[in-house]
Amino acid sequence: MKRRVIRGAMALFILLAMVITQSISVSAAASKFITSVNTTSKVVALTFDDGADGANTNKILDILAKNNVKATFFLTGSGANNHPQYIKNIAAKGHQLGNHSYTHPDFTKLTATQMKSELDRTEALIKSLTGKTTKPIFRAPFGAVNSTVLNGVGAAGYGYTIQWNIDTIDWKGLTASQINTKVQTNINPGSIVLMHTGAGAPGTPLALPTMILQLKAKGYQFVTVSQLLAYQNTSTNKTYTVKSGDTLYSIARTYGVTVSALAAANNITNYSLIYVGQVLIIPGTTVTPPPTTTVKYTVKSGDTLYKIATMYNTTVAKIAAANNITNVNSITVGQVLIIPGTTVTPPPTTTVKYTVKSGDTLYKIATMYNTTVAKIAAANNITNVNLISVGQVLTIPK
Repeated sequence: MKRRVIRGAMALFILLAMVITQSISVSAAASKFITSVNTTSKVVALTFDDGADGANTNKILDILAKNNVKATFFLTGSGANNHPQYIKNIAAKGHQLGNHSYTHPDFTKLTATQMKSELDRTEALIKSLTGKTTKPIFRAPFGAVNSTVLNGVGAAGYGYTIQWNIDTIDWKGLTASQINTKVQTNINPGSIVLMHTGAGAPGTPLALPTMILQLKAKGYQFVTVSQLLAYQNTSTNKTYTVKSGDTLYSIARTYGVTVSALAAANNITNYSLIYVGQVLIIPGTTVTPPPTTTVKYTVKSGDTLYKIATMYNTTVAKIAAANNITNVNSITVGQVLIIPGTTVTPPPTTTVKYTVKSGDTLYKIATMYNTTVAKIAAANNITNVNLISVGQVLTIPK
């Protein structure tokens, strides 16, 4: 009798464990895939992936400090083991920390358990070194992401998988001028720039001073990834996971967009190269939010985040995210806070048309109107940017 009771209790325990596990897996939301933020505010997030050596970390930190710029660093566990003091320096300077895995594997080849192990080990090490968390942002090694990765990463507590829309490919040893040109020619409000801290990217610390100066001259403000996310309040971006037999043309036709627009939204240069499991952003499926007017508030004696949030009809969580605050009870008198969620209605846009003349090229027209070749091509369904004809009427996007 006693044995039956014990067996029954064990069976009940196993059943409860299965139910609890199931409910957790069902309730865990997939990580949101972010390449940039849909906003008209001139904000940009500089991000740095830290690998095994982190050779240029302190140079980068000095340049950021001199220019009063906050950035986001995606850290690996192996790198933190190799240069723990660099990691402490990053945190001490007030930059945001993100998780870039422990051993830098391709997450599309891992199980959910292996993903969690990579993330948990890195989180534990970074927290022990800095006292700060890497949650809720993750960057996939090699940028390798599919729906399975987004589900696994979300279940591990990382609500945002951060890609980029400007890849400097600095790790290829590009010069400072080449790196800066990539940024300046592709910058848009809400951009996320990818750079690296390692010895393989010697041009990055050399490019940064000019890059920052020129972006400031264009009116850009530098924010961390969490601050950038606060600008995206009404996005309804759709994503699509590539299936066997898909082509960019078939996906574009399904969603009523052009191949060139789809390629531009996902930073695809070769239209024939997409892979099963790849997550694509579908352009033209967003609700554009009104532009954010940056409202700032200087903390006074007796202020609390709750009091300030109530004053501006927002939430403590939003103010904390916009200002990279991890402890909502720690604000200081004189601290300047960005107040998210304050908007104005933009004036209506006017469509500009241009008739192609003899000798014109898309590059020449784009320069004339201060836009990019890719944008004009996307707006006019042009797949070959070298093929325009005299008399052709082009829509010039703003």
